[in-house]
Amino acid sequence: MPDKFVLKTTHDSGTIVICDNKRILDKASAKKQLEESLKRNFYLYSREWPYKNVRPRILAEEYMVDEHGDGLKDYKFYCFNGVPKYLYVSQGMNDHKTARVSFITMNWEKAPFGRADYPEFEALPSKPIKFDKMVSVAKKLSEEQPFLRVDLYEISGEVYFSELTLFPCGGLMPFVPKEWDRKLGDMIELS
Repeated sequence: MPDKFVLKTTHDSGTIVICDNKRILDKASAKKQLEESLKRNFYLYSREWPYKNVRPRILAEEYMVDEHGDGLKDYKFYCFNGVPKYLYVSQGMNDHKTARVSFITMNWEKAPFGRADYPEFEALPSKPIKFDKMVSVAKKLSEEQPFLRVDLYEISGEVYFSELTLFPCGGLMPFVPKEWDRKLGDMIELS
């Protein structure tokens, strides 16, 4: 393994081992975390069918940092039938006590709703340099999907793919104010 890397499992959500220096990695703790994840059947948690038949495996990924060195910002686009309507930016999700999440409009303004389970950024993060490219990628990846969350990163002016999610938080994300749960749900066209 290189000096820095990331380990996670294919069939779980949220289990991640971030190693920024393999000489001081707590291998016993990392092994225990991954072994517990390998035993977990995430499908049973919220009945998300995409997890049902995924073979549990460990993935090793490149350790990525942005040019600011303050942790990766994750850009999560909420796309409805191929149209990104909102996104949220998250940072610090490897430590849920210090993580920040803010929903943003496609005009890069604070959205009229947020998540109840994480504090927002005190000030909106800067708009990514390649925001238009990110929107284009999100549109392409979400074509013909009633709803799809497309997660991307921007690092040193380049766009990187993170993941696709059909059911963020198993469909149980707590929105504030509560009426936005219905407003976002009404954007899903199933005809």
